[in-house]
Amino acid sequence: MLTLSLLLIPAMMTSAVDEDFFPILAWGGAPGDLSVLEGMAECGITVVGFVAPEHLDLVQQAGLKAIIRDSRASGYDFLNVNLSEVSANVVSLTQETGSHPAVLGYYLKDEPSADMFPGLAAVSKAFLTAAPEKIPYINLFPNYANQQQLGTETYEEHVEKYVTTVDPPIISYDHYALMEYEPLRKGYFANLETMRRASLKYKRPFWNIVLSNAHFRYREPSAADIRFQIFTTLAYGGKGISYFTYFAPHSGNYRMAPIDQFGNRTATWSYVQNVNLMVQKLAPTLLKLTSAGVYHTGDVPEGCTALPGNTLVKAVHGTTNFLIGEFIHSDGFKYIMLVNKDFHNSTSFRMELNDPGAVLQRVSPYTGQLYNLAGENNWLASGQGVLLRAMPGD
Repeated sequence: MLTLSLLLIPAMMTSAVDEDFFPILAWGGAPGDLSVLEGMAECGITVVGFVAPEHLDLVQQAGLKAIIRDSRASGYDFLNVNLSEVSANVVSLTQETGSHPAVLGYYLKDEPSADMFPGLAAVSKAFLTAAPEKIPYINLFPNYANQQQLGTETYEEHVEKYVTTVDPPIISYDHYALMEYEPLRKGYFANLETMRRASLKYKRPFWNIVLSNAHFRYREPSAADIRFQIFTTLAYGGKGISYFTYFAPHSGNYRMAPIDQFGNRTATWSYVQNVNLMVQKLAPTLLKLTSAGVYHTGDVPEGCTALPGNTLVKAVHGTTNFLIGEFIHSDGFKYIMLVNKDFHNSTSFRMELNDPGAVLQRVSPYTGQLYNLAGENNWLASGQGVLLRAMPGD
């Protein structure tokens, strides 16, 4: 059994994430097939989740990173961890794979309850000791999980207990909100609020697993659905994206994943590729931004904040509701991520800043370069976001 001392892990650790690398993860197993892996890279995926150790050379050839799935990392009863077994397994796995350039991390557990946190802390700490630049990958429940699943009375308590007990280098969670019977599941933005607060409080990045297939009562994703999930995550300061799933599972009513059950590319593949390529162009800027505030216009979701009018952005004018993420760049400049929250309608926009002399520049999602916000660049498709830099007036 674990001792209480295992809970007393230092509050911070060296980040396992390269500061120049934006993780875009395909969640689920991936085959040891070079042509398939190269197709994932073509789709703009940067991380394969999850692969066997023997496929790492193929992952590297495809120009990707990988999170390894192996019983030496995940095959434990996390309620009763044998520390000697963990130590031997971690040494074995990291000696075998830890120096491989394709390895980003090791899969430990998906959606654990809070009573597993001490066991996960022990395994995570062992991996970070043996391979401090690799991620012991754990993914959290969404905020619509029940108390029995969470093991805590509230979702906020669950997230807080996770970070303070396990001390992970990243905070990953999933939230599937694209429903057949309503445009957006209630609680989607509240979940982003929780993750943003934890990320800022504990100074570590958060990743969001978004929906890229239809199943149960989740709808078949549209281009706007994919754009919306990615750009809203970025507006909240997310530093990693995961897709559930890249390959369609061969069960139930799963459909319209980027790759279907026959191995064919679907329309979703193109939607995902288009957004991923934009994220990769924006990434050198996104990775240097720290969230300073997130606001909504029009209908304000529960747990969120209306644009107060006294921050960087005074007002946004258009025909739809907007999400506004305000940021500080490491160079001191201020940035804005503006997102059209409408799933069906495009809009032009006009933004007023509280600095009347400030000039807005657009970071091109096609080149990554800065251009003046002029001409037709003030249009947003449904679900689309735009990254802007505010140049202060004289």
